[in-house]
Amino acid sequence: MPSLTVKLSSIFFKFQQRHKLNNLTQAPLHNVDPFGITSRHEEPTTPSNPSFNDGVATKDIHIDPFSSLCVRIFLPETVVNSNKDNDNKDANFVYRGYCPRTGKKHKKLPVMLQFHGGAFVGGSNDSVGNDVFCRRIAKLCDVIVVAVGYRLAPESRYPAAFEDGLKVLNWLGKQANLAECGRWIGNGRRRMDAHVFDGFGASMVEPWLAAHGDPSRCVLLGASCGANIADYLARKAVEAGKLLDPVKVVAQVLMYPFFIGSDPTNSEIKLANSYFYDKSMCMLAWKLFLPEENFDLDHPAANPLIPGREPPLKFMPPTLTVVAEKDWMRDRAIAYSQELRKVKIDAPLLEYKDAIHEFATLNVLLQTPQAQTCAEDIAIWVKKYISHRGHEFSY
Repeated sequence: MPSLTVKLSSIFFKFQQRHKLNNLTQAPLHNVDPFGITSRHEEPTTPSNPSFNDGVATKDIHIDPFSSLCVRIFLPETVVNSNKDNDNKDANFVYRGYCPRTGKKHKKLPVMLQFHGGAFVGGSNDSVGNDVFCRRIAKLCDVIVVAVGYRLAPESRYPAAFEDGLKVLNWLGKQANLAECGRWIGNGRRRMDAHVFDGFGASMVEPWLAAHGDPSRCVLLGASCGANIADYLARKAVEAGKLLDPVKVVAQVLMYPFFIGSDPTNSEIKLANSYFYDKSMCMLAWKLFLPEENFDLDHPAANPLIPGREPPLKFMPPTLTVVAEKDWMRDRAIAYSQELRKVKIDAPLLEYKDAIHEFATLNVLLQTPQAQTCAEDIAIWVKKYISHRGHEFSY
């Protein structure tokens, strides 16, 4: 059974969430600005830090001039360990990522697009809990994590969050192409110190990704409602095929997906009043997120197994699904994983005993042994698909 601390935290969390959801439901949203918001003022955030003081440097980028869409990049210090000279042995030095003129080859790391939870109405890519989780994953997997700050509902209802995810996936491809252009500018000669500029004179190339990102090894990871976005992007990547080059989605991780449907499963009935995110609270969130007209829990954003959904599951990338024993949404996630395995997709299922929804990503639970173990388990599986050395180990 969950500990007393978890139970007390759950009561406090539910009180806060219901208050927030009720306020959002009653708030007038006439003439809402399509620019949207990516965080709420009452939720604590962590500032970015471009120094490797804890093994990971971070920076924030606003990537869309027409919306609030932004990303936070988490860069592990392994990219500079082999390149730092004797004058840069201080772990707190600010790393800018520009290509050196020394001719040294930069270490390239896979890129992981990460989508936070929060029931589509809360959370952020720079929240305290998400920052800790992404740092943990960046170090364990040795990847560049790009945490996406998508627009929240009800200010921006469906499909805003899903469109934002797709914009970031395309932005990643654009970054890779611009970086390659920069390397070849100048009379056909290869140049490692060239930059591409936009009409305002600002560099369009993100230096950390240009120097160290390998988009051909791209992993999608989503927690809770973020898993719904990740799965949507996996489908779009399959449909796009080579049009998405040089980005290639090699795997996805769905952590306790925020799936639901019109026909309730056993867990949706028996665990409806579960800890932290119970069913009644999540229903309020779905009503704030899905289109008001023709509200349907079998919407493609909510139910991954509705008939006729494209593309066919046999074309999906390898998919690791994480579920919690005490999560009322677990059955539908398990069913989705089973359907993937039926069509020969590598789709292992990791179930954690006595765990609750968002047990590995909620700030109050991040330091528990289960949260740490879950991150380590994810890293073991992900490395199967991002390692240059082959498939050393997997579940």
